[in-house]
Amino acid sequence: MIIKNIESKIRLASFLCFASFLLSFTISATALFFASEQFSQARKSIYILSDGQVPIMAKQTDILVNRAAEYRADIARFHSLFFSLTPDEKFIEYQMKQAMYLVDESGAMQYANLKERNFFSSILSSSAVLTIRTDSIFLDEHKKYFRYYGTQKIDRRSSVVTRSLVTEGYLQDLEQRSENNPHAVLITRWKTLENKDKENVQKNSF
Repeated sequence: MIIKNIESKIRLASFLCFASFLLSFTISATALFFASEQFSQARKSIYILSDGQVPIMAKQTDILVNRAAEYRADIARFHSLFFSLTPDEKFIEYQMKQAMYLVDESGAMQYANLKERNFFSSILSSSAVLTIRTDSIFLDEHKKYFRYYGTQKIDRRSSVVTRSLVTEGYLQDLEQRSENNPHAVLITRWKTLENKDKENVQKNSF
């Protein structure tokens, strides 16, 4: 009887040890899962401090809520930088430098092509002022594809030319926002589909 009691106690002790291990493992796995979920949710959010309020009053906003608006703002800003120019060499260099933060090598290639065709030199020699107006932006969020429609005005000493501009490209999300790319969006495979004159008005020479 003593031997049987000892064996029963050993089996009971073994069962309790196994049950304790299984329970501890389940609790640890559950805690790890929820911690991972919380961390994932936290990475999707940014914190904005209201004016005059202490940090504890910060408001949390999901960065994906207004992502489409950020995409459009990024597209409009890039085109404004690339196509709004004045007859000032340093200003042109600044605009192009800022624009290159928002686009991949496809933008750098277009910039290089314009330089080879002496496009920027012609702006300086003719004292032309170029401005761009965004007419509309078609955006396919699922494919991250966009098509930009704009109207460009080229104001020279002798004439004012109005041109229609249509470009297209794709969008790539970056991991971190920065001062030069606040929306963390990179325009890729960018190309011009149309850039033609709509109106050419000669100025009075007198």
